[in-house]
Amino acid sequence: MLAKDTALYARVARTIDDFMCLDFTGVGLIGPIRVALARRQPGFIAMGAAEIIAATLTTKGGPALIATGFPEGGGVPETDGPVGAALIARALFLGFGVESVIVIDEDWAEMMAATCRGAGLAPLPFPADGVIRPVPFLRPVYIRTVPKDAEGCRTVADELLEHTRPQLLIAIERPGANANGLYHGLGGRPLDGMVGDLDYLFRTGKAMGLPFIGIGDGGNELGMGVIAEDLPAFSPKAADCGIPGRGGVAAATAAGHLLVANISNLGATGLVAALSALLENPVVFHDPELEVRAIEQCVAFGGVDGMFMAPEPAVDGLSAKEWEGLVRTLKLTVARTLGDSVNWKGDRGDWRQVK
Repeated sequence: MLAKDTALYARVARTIDDFMCLDFTGVGLIGPIRVALARRQPGFIAMGAAEIIAATLTTKGGPALIATGFPEGGGVPETDGPVGAALIARALFLGFGVESVIVIDEDWAEMMAATCRGAGLAPLPFPADGVIRPVPFLRPVYIRTVPKDAEGCRTVADELLEHTRPQLLIAIERPGANANGLYHGLGGRPLDGMVGDLDYLFRTGKAMGLPFIGIGDGGNELGMGVIAEDLPAFSPKAADCGIPGRGGVAAATAAGHLLVANISNLGATGLVAALSALLENPVVFHDPELEVRAIEQCVAFGGVDGMFMAPEPAVDGLSAKEWEGLVRTLKLTVARTLGDSVNWKGDRGDWRQVK
């Protein structure tokens, strides 16, 4: 384990945070969001989340529960979120041997399963009794769907907490309800009837003492309630979506630890990078080609780019080719930052051999 409170730890943690928060999209929100988070949650963003995950999964095991899925026009899911969820699930299995349950709306199950296959995982049927058991010789992942009506979604949430008993909760690019319990896109459009109420699942789990990590990039995602009071100062629709009586788009539910990035999938990659460095295990950090394959699979089975609003192999306006370069750059930058201070052993590989 990479020693905490050392210059090397701080250097690699800062490198990852800085990379995640570069404004690649040019939208201009990530700068003030990061400043607001620093006031509310001091410390490293990605490495802080990695520390919580490592402390939880090494002592309590799994499973981990990961929620994702954000609808664009017509209720079609965007590529930002599902790709990151799949790659986080991969990292948790390779780093800790822990299985993940990805929670997503019923009509997006096929897309999520294909994305997981693209990320090098084997989607398996969710057990009838809800209990996750080890499966030899596979990288398993489970997909649990929820209906879009509030009562049905809450029933599934209660079953997950009672029978599946997750030890860790992660939400990535999942709509978060505002203070009135309503869901919105960042521009103010209502999402009524498009998503299940997973705020209930995460609020309940958090109240039970489960670690809750939220990943978002705009302020309307589940977990971003950490900075809800700060958002109106720089996000135009945070306090008022423009429709009388609905309130703003700012998410009200606060994560136990919030991870922000210019794009939520980039936050997932940053988290994977932090886990890989913390565990001193480069295998945990996927190759860039794998992320490209996950994006392509997501699109092939129904995902759309959130900026183009079309089935393009891209995420928030960044093409898959650009993503390949970003992931390769971050992976090699982390490798150079760690340098020869880490003594790699066994079959875990060597940072200097990363291609």
